[in-house]
Amino acid sequence: MLTDSERALARAVLIHGPIARSALTSRLGLSPASLTRLAKPFLDRGYLVELEDLADGSVGRPVRPLDVAPGLGRFIGVKITGDAIHVVATDVRADLLAQRTEALRSHEPEVVAAQIADAVAAIGVDGVIGAGVALGGAVDGAIARYAPFLEWEDVPFGALLQRGLGVPVVLENDVIALSEAERWFGLGRGIPGFFVITIGAGVGYGLVVDGEVVRSTEAGLGFGGHIPLSDSGPLCPSGHRGCSQAMLTSGSIAAQVSAALQRTVGYPQVLELASAGDPAALAVVDAAADALGRFIALAANLTFQPAAVLAGEGIALFDIAEERVRAAIAAGRDPRADAVRLYVDDSGFTAWARGAAAVAIQAAVDRLRLD
Repeated sequence: MLTDSERALARAVLIHGPIARSALTSRLGLSPASLTRLAKPFLDRGYLVELEDLADGSVGRPVRPLDVAPGLGRFIGVKITGDAIHVVATDVRADLLAQRTEALRSHEPEVVAAQIADAVAAIGVDGVIGAGVALGGAVDGAIARYAPFLEWEDVPFGALLQRGLGVPVVLENDVIALSEAERWFGLGRGIPGFFVITIGAGVGYGLVVDGEVVRSTEAGLGFGGHIPLSDSGPLCPSGHRGCSQAMLTSGSIAAQVSAALQRTVGYPQVLELASAGDPAALAVVDAAADALGRFIALAANLTFQPAAVLAGEGIALFDIAEERVRAAIAAGRDPRADAVRLYVDDSGFTAWARGAAAVAIQAAVDRLRLD
């Protein structure tokens, strides 16, 4: 298996390539000779390639950037919700090649695994060398310890799906997977520290510090869902008043507006009504925007990371209430503090599925052999 130095090189070129050798020596703390020695087996095996000479504006010979070999492999990413599977095929940098969404036929693990295998076959991408699965809940290796939306406990889902796909499968908590994708290939690329907040069917929270995703055995237990954000907000199903789940989930927002209008409206319709100035929808959306701003300010204050990636299938809330969210962030921060930089990933469920592909890519890098 790769040494730590070899793994660092592979990851640096994958994330930042094409990259000049001088930039690599600086990033990895290596001498030019050490880098040449380290890169040689990757070049010999065809994992890395040298690109054509490129003038970088400095005096001296042109540089020959290193990059990952084109067509190195294809990866599958799967996001499982309580009612659907979202499947993507990507290249080695998690760029989207194909995608497919299907309603779940059942919550039975064997049925879900078979349906995912059928969906992957329907996508029809050749050269798949790994797959990742992201789900809401607590994950331990290839076992879904607790997946509330699927009503799973201690399900060896990774092994089930691996038998169906015939390639290595990585199982991961969905917010951890999304955070990894944003760190390696997404909006957080090159940012040493940031936090991720997702809103949709649930509320998720992830953290990156010093270029690494903070991991915990408690990831997936939904701690981000019950942070108090409003003294006068509605109750969540667990009885907490004005917590993030009560204030920010699409289901709660839709339920509040439906009750006010005395007719059923879905979350997208709520946002349309609020944009059109409907008083009931606007009141609920304004309260949610205030809550989101408080959540962002609180996360920045407690983590000392003044950058946030906002994502999830419900993040369109930010699009129609950005000014109010930013005002709430400012109100929750010391005026001398750095402004919180906001990055919005509005790709919805595709972002979650790309996160699953990203952890499969990371696992594939760790499986590389040079002997």
